[in-house]
Amino acid sequence: MTMVDLGPQTRIVARLAESVTDEQLTAATPCPHHAVRNLLGHLLTLSVAFRDAARKDLGTTTDTHPDAAFPDLGPGWREELPKALDALADAWRDPAAWTGGTRAGGVDLPGAVAGAVVADELVIHGWDLARATGQDYAPDPAALDSALTFLRAAADDPDRGDGLFGPAVPVPVDAPPLDRAVGLSGRDPGWPHRA
Repeated sequence: MTMVDLGPQTRIVARLAESVTDEQLTAATPCPHHAVRNLLGHLLTLSVAFRDAARKDLGTTTDTHPDAAFPDLGPGWREELPKALDALADAWRDPAAWTGGTRAGGVDLPGAVAGAVVADELVIHGWDLARATGQDYAPDPAALDSALTFLRAAADDPDRGDGLFGPAVPVPVDAPPLDRAVGLSGRDPGWPHRA
């Protein structure tokens, strides 16, 4: 796994979040059982957890499994989320974040793998947020490449089970890289399907 500047992708996610209206907070997302408010809450908590993972500041934020609590938003989320995304990107700019071991979601893993995981989270959840709120989305190419490399490796792992997000959704081999990443993450690139 190669070191990636997550700043361009965190800025994209922050811009998407900034455009979410209060009325859209209850809208459905490609994540089953998660409305937009829950997706934004997940982005906030994962930003803090992976910031701490990059800093090797292991504790409650890095030990808590993502499913331990249903994500939701507090009243200050519009100020908190962009700050958390900035801090996340800044922490992963340190080459030391990508070396040695760390922990995220209660799982010990190499720093480089944790960096690829957070790139994947930002790319895929950026897509989720854009689709749920009707916004255009073009992820940062370096973050997308990192996410796709990570998802391909996970798909080739015989012990993968249903993967991080669910069973992979088949997409054409010549599909754009974002569609391939979305499919490998267990989402249908055509979501939402219009009647």
